[in-house]
Amino acid sequence: MDTDILKKNYLPMTETAYYILLSLYEDRHGYGIMQHVENITEGRINIGAGTMYGTLSKLEKENLIIHEKEIDRKKIYKLSEKGQKVLILELERLEKLLNDGKVEIGGLK
Repeated sequence: MDTDILKKNYLPMTETAYYILLSLYEDRHGYGIMQHVENITEGRINIGAGTMYGTLSKLEKENLIIHEKEIDRKKIYKLSEKGQKVLILELERLEKLLNDGKVEIGGLK
């Protein structure tokens, strides 16, 4: 996978896509992802069902996630190798933003 092409095609990510990919470091179904995102963001982000399933569909079409299996009519998704790479690139991008800000303002207060 060409890093430059991945950066050009997928970065910057929306918060929704970022948190969905982050949540899929563990296999989850849509509602489980919604709960996980709400939990790790301490309620700051609450993904609605329409947004969730639209984003999952897009991420699956882009081969960033994989529909792994179905349990009790719930689709279980997992992060693909490509999705892992894109998530790492986004984390690196965000870290650079944070570090640039710290340099400019002298750290967080």
